[in-house]
This record gives sequence, structure tokens and C-alpha cells, in this order.
Amino acid sequence: MIQRILATVALTLAAVSIPSASACAQEPSADQQIANATSPLPDNLSAGATVLGYRGGELVTLREGSNVMICLADNPAQEGFHAACYHKDLEPFMARGRELRAAGHEAPAIEAARLAEIEAGTLLMPTEPRALYSQSSRQEFDAATGAAPNARGLYVIYVPYATEESTGISAKPAGDRPWLMYPGKPWAHVMISK
Repeated sequence: MIQRILATVALTLAAVSIPSASACAQEPSADQQIANATSPLPDNLSAGATVLGYRGGELVTLREGSNVMICLADNPAQEGFHAACYHKDLEPFMARGRELRAAGHEAPAIEAARLAEIEAGTLLMPTEPRALYSQSSRQEFDAATGAAPNARGLYVIYVPYATEESTGISAKPAGDRPWLMYPGKPWAHVMISK
């Protein structure tokens, strides 16, 4: 169970930081991408979310939103399904991850670069809690049903610099209760799997 959660976490964090692929599978329509991108959100947030999706393998804005959420559509160049939605205050952090990955950097270098930039004040990170919602499935999104078969939800609450001591939330991964990932980091967050 923990291995599955950690795999979902890795997919979630990678997906919101991945550049678009140059060669892509058949791209769904903008409407289909908007539907799959907003699928992790509660109904009251989905209609007003900004949606980023793919056109010609490039990540573009498919819809400007009217609320605080940004959703990233499933990348058609990758197998399976993954969509993530996060508070707009996390966009500088997410966008910087995409830029670094596009430049060929891998996870440790991306983490080090973002940490240095946050500490230098050149990369802004929220100082209060912010949410991220995601869904992942090994199967593709079905536009007819508006869902990905067997999709698993993951809810994340970013609490910058949170620790076990400051929150009372264990940093030990668990599938049956919330747990704290990256304690003490600017991107510390509470993991809640569905």
C-alpha cells in the first residue's frame, strides 16, 4: 500500500513539473482536456479553474479561470492518466520545476535549485497552507464517461516548513491516515490518499 502511495506521489510531483513531450499521441480536444484536467476538483471549484493542456505537444493555457485553482491536463504523450490541480500561489514553484526539467535537470538538481531560489527570495512560495488535488490511473481517461477507470485520488496540503513537531502529523508514510512529506522544506505537505 505504501509503495503504491509513494508511486502516486512521485507521479503527481513529476507530472506538475514535466515539460511537454515533443512527439505526442493524439491530443484530445480542448473540451476533453478541460474535463480531464478538472476531474480531481470538487464541483464548486472546477468550473472556475484555469486549465493548462496540450496543443502540438506544447503546454498552453486552454482556459483562463475565475478562481484560485490551476489544473494541468493529462499529458497525451505519457501512458495512463494523471491530472493535477493546485492553488495559483503554487504556480511559480510548479512552473520553475517544469522549466528545470525541460532544461534536462532531474529531481535532486530541481529540488536544490528551487530551494536555493526560495531561500534567495527569487522564487516565491506561499507562507500559508495551499491545496493540490490529483487523480492517477494506469488506464487512459474516458471522454465518454468523464473519468479514468480505477483512478486514485490524492489530496495534498502544502504547509511550508511544517514538521512533525509543528503539526503533530507523522512523517512516516501511511495509506490509512494523513502523513507529512518533505518535513522542514518550503514544500512540506500533508499527504491524504483516497
